[in-house]
Amino acid sequence: MKSVIRNSIARGALAVALLGFPTMAAAQQAPTGQDDLAEGGDVNDEQEPDGPGQVDPYTIVVTAQGRTQSLADVPIAVSAVSGELLERSGTTDIRELNQVAPSLLVSSTGNEANGSARIRGIGTVGDNAGLESSVAVFIDGVYRSRSGNALSELGPIDRVEILRGPQGTLGGRNSTAGLINIYTAPPEFDFSGYGAFTYGNYDAMRIEGGINVPIGDTIAARVDGVYFERDGFYNDVTNGTDVNNRDRYLVRAQALFEPTADISFRLVADYSFKDEACCAATFVQTAFAPLARVSPGLDQFTRPEPAAPALTSTSNPIVPILLGLGQDPRALSQDTFNRDIYPTAGRSYQGETEDYGISGELNWTFGTTTLTSITGYREYSNFQGSDTDYTTVDLIYRAPNEFGGARAFETFTQEIRLNGSLFDDRLDWLVGGYYASESLRSQDNLRFGEDYGTFANCRIALAINPALANPSADNCFGPAIAFLDGTIGAPAFGPATPLIIAGINNLAQVRDLGGTGDVYDQQSDNFALFTHNIVHITDTIDLTLGLRYTNETKDFSATFGNDNTFCPANRALLSPLLQVQALAPLAGGLLALSCQGNSTSELDGVSLSDTRDEDEFTGTAVLSWQPNPDLLFYASYSRGYKAGGFNLDRSALSNPVTFNVNALDPTSLQFEEETVDAYELGFKYSTRPLSISVAAFRQEFTNFQLNTFNGSVFLVQNVNACGADLNGADRDASATTGACSPDDVEPGVVAEGIEIETTISPIPDLVGTFGITYANTTYQDNLIGNDTGAPLDPALRLLPGDNLSNAPEFTATSSLTWTPPIGNSGMSGLFFVNARVSDDYNTGSDLLFGKEQNAFILVNGRVGLVGPDRAWSVELWANNVFDVDYTQVAFNTPFVAPQQTYSAYLAEPRTYGVTVRGRF
Repeated sequence: MKSVIRNSIARGALAVALLGFPTMAAAQQAPTGQDDLAEGGDVNDEQEPDGPGQVDPYTIVVTAQGRTQSLADVPIAVSAVSGELLERSGTTDIRELNQVAPSLLVSSTGNEANGSARIRGIGTVGDNAGLESSVAVFIDGVYRSRSGNALSELGPIDRVEILRGPQGTLGGRNSTAGLINIYTAPPEFDFSGYGAFTYGNYDAMRIEGGINVPIGDTIAARVDGVYFERDGFYNDVTNGTDVNNRDRYLVRAQALFEPTADISFRLVADYSFKDEACCAATFVQTAFAPLARVSPGLDQFTRPEPAAPALTSTSNPIVPILLGLGQDPRALSQDTFNRDIYPTAGRSYQGETEDYGISGELNWTFGTTTLTSITGYREYSNFQGSDTDYTTVDLIYRAPNEFGGARAFETFTQEIRLNGSLFDDRLDWLVGGYYASESLRSQDNLRFGEDYGTFANCRIALAINPALANPSADNCFGPAIAFLDGTIGAPAFGPATPLIIAGINNLAQVRDLGGTGDVYDQQSDNFALFTHNIVHITDTIDLTLGLRYTNETKDFSATFGNDNTFCPANRALLSPLLQVQALAPLAGGLLALSCQGNSTSELDGVSLSDTRDEDEFTGTAVLSWQPNPDLLFYASYSRGYKAGGFNLDRSALSNPVTFNVNALDPTSLQFEEETVDAYELGFKYSTRPLSISVAAFRQEFTNFQLNTFNGSVFLVQNVNACGADLNGADRDASATTGACSPDDVEPGVVAEGIEIETTISPIPDLVGTFGITYANTTYQDNLIGNDTGAPLDPALRLLPGDNLSNAPEFTATSSLTWTPPIGNSGMSGLFFVNARVSDDYNTGSDLLFGKEQNAFILVNGRVGLVGPDRAWSVELWANNVFDVDYTQVAFNTPFVAPQQTYSAYLAEPRTYGVTVRGRF
């Protein structure tokens, strides 16, 4: 087996050795004195449940199948993480779940609203609000429109369930990769309260508190609040501020009404707000990506030679241009993980996020039937300014206002389920319906900066003759233009020379122009009918059958605002030259740079609209055998679905060179629904001291939805494979080669592997967990675009046969919790440590060389003293204990031609502090 696998195993062994115990991030609640119970699954213990219908207190309880069940009895791959483990691991939002779930990876890029969750290497890059998440997120049973909408403080958590593989046969929203169910701590019929204060480095301060009040015998109320502030991890040297700071708060109020033993109604209202600057990036340096750039003359997607100029060396032709336009040289010489940044003066990353909603859940049992109704209404809005090129040179930016990369969701959801049993409990049945109405508005004001025209002309000069480039001149040619216009020698382009020079001078004037307010509206209406039934064939053999019908309708409209008049001016000048073979490349380059991303006043005031309608059947079949209460075997098939939609980006309307405002087709913005066929074999063993679950899986994705940045614009494309050999046509530079017969289209992405999760608790105050995931998540050979057999976009020609981005083959997590009693004082100690080991992976969705992230290990730790009855505690903690440097995503520096320089969004450095808790 290849060396990377051997190295990964070695690193995993090292992580376990660091912990000193064989552990994993499965569902468990570590013991603390007499009140904490190790949840390791079904328990061989003489303690009986408290009464009829009660669950053994040592059992992990989940609702992954729409019913209350023991985790050990659920024949699907699911990780359940207790609130206790989340608290000790320092988890306050879904990104930090990475540390406790090996198959999960959550990352964010240029805006936290773009956060993306991946399970088994499958996820949706979140830079386009039109794409829904492959991993759905639910909080208290209510769907969050995108994964990034849940990147906020969570407050007190009861538990988190992470379901792996396609979901949707039960309730809620469809998803193709999995879902994250977050259950917040509910009201209780005991008077109690708590408070916690944390102070850490970067002047971090977190205050959390809440109170639970019973109101009579049938009503309980609870209020929780969190406030968190922290300085940013990046130092903006140019503007004298910091970026990636925290300034946020959350308030959640709940009421629980239980008039009888058969009726329960829970009402939840929450409001959260963030006023933060996010998200900065640094230049990728040679030490991080030594072979990131190709040598001149080589195909830009060929693996570079060792002699290629360094990314930020002046031997790289674009670097002197940047320096000549005012780029701070320190940004080009410092280490990749030096967090000093040098953006354009006056540009800001400031933004605001507001998220609020109300939901109600009714559970009513009558006879052997239970009715569950979950109703939710939510509003979410975000805007974020940015120096979008991440350089001192003013190339492109978003102003921090209501149009600055803004998005807003208004969502209403209603789910109704009925479940019960028939035929002397031989059939455990469930039927239900789901409705969701989502109004999405995406707005943008992306504009060219003051230096854009000069910089763009410098790219033209480099293409003609690098000796002509003079960034101190407005048009980057200055006196050298004489070599073109014939003042010195013959006109460079014959009779067309005056047109070329006029085009150059027009391009030079593209500065502080562009979007004045593009508005995209999308109305989505989704309804589904589903059934999920468990047939108890024998006392030990079950057959689970589920079926779901989904109808999705999306209505799209857009209105554009733009003041770039030099785009149509150059279109009028240069379009005739596109028919001249010798001049077409130069004329096309000038026109493309003048109208980059279809930023043109020709669109000003133009409106478009379109609609799409989908119908899809999905389902599941599971055969399981439980020979004894501690052991379960299962085999399953499931089909998942994620809706298609619209690319909310004008750049996808047309090639800017051939743009015709009178012939725009809004259907060019559509992308197709994504489907998956998934197969799984697994077993679970669960006793008091030891539990283990193993799942082997294969998932085949058709019309996989991919969003990638090519250095100029975002591309949204479905990815499939062709059964016939394309003879490398999917790897060339042509957008017209590599077509496939529609009858020969096959799944383009396949994920297969194995997951192992264990929990061990040899004594009551010691609990360890360990999990490892091997997921070979790859693009197939002979890739094509959508399922009509269209060729793959050439920007994606590194994809065939390679792993997906942010999809490490090996990942392991582990934890150790020790809570020893201290004499007879009633106090106890706390020692907690967890680790995540990740194999190598490429962080760029186009898989360009130089975006690879080497393997790394993250370790978090916490030690403390806990008072009698857990009335108080003092804890010292550290996250990323060894201050490991790694990137979330590396990308082509915008408008700095592909393969010239890269930038990267860095992950968080080491943080540490002290937390004091009290409760009554």
